[in-house]
Amino acid sequence: ATAFSPTITTFVQPQPVPSPQDFVLWSFFNTMFCNPFCLGFIALVFSIKARDRKMDKDLAAAGVYGRVAKHLNIAALCLGIVVTIVGIVLLVMYSNLQAGRN
Repeated sequence: ATAFSPTITTFVQPQPVPSPQDFVLWSFFNTMFCNPFCLGFIALVFSIKARDRKMDKDLAAAGVYGRVAKHLNIAALCLGIVVTIVGIVLLVMYSNLQAGRN
């Protein structure tokens, strides 16, 4: 006599690998509006390189270029904000100085 048992089949689906970010829109914004020392333009170049590497399925290189673009975007945005604030303060101080002379 032979005994038959039910067959159990399991399927393991691999987790999808997240695609690295390329920050192209942020880089474009920084290139147009916050571009001290051309950091926004350089960030845009690295963002485009990250997007190209992502299209070529080279996710490691895309991640490296994406991180560089992110850091350049942070630096460009911070410097752009600081330069804008300093410019406004200097403009207000200059206008107050001119108003005091009259």
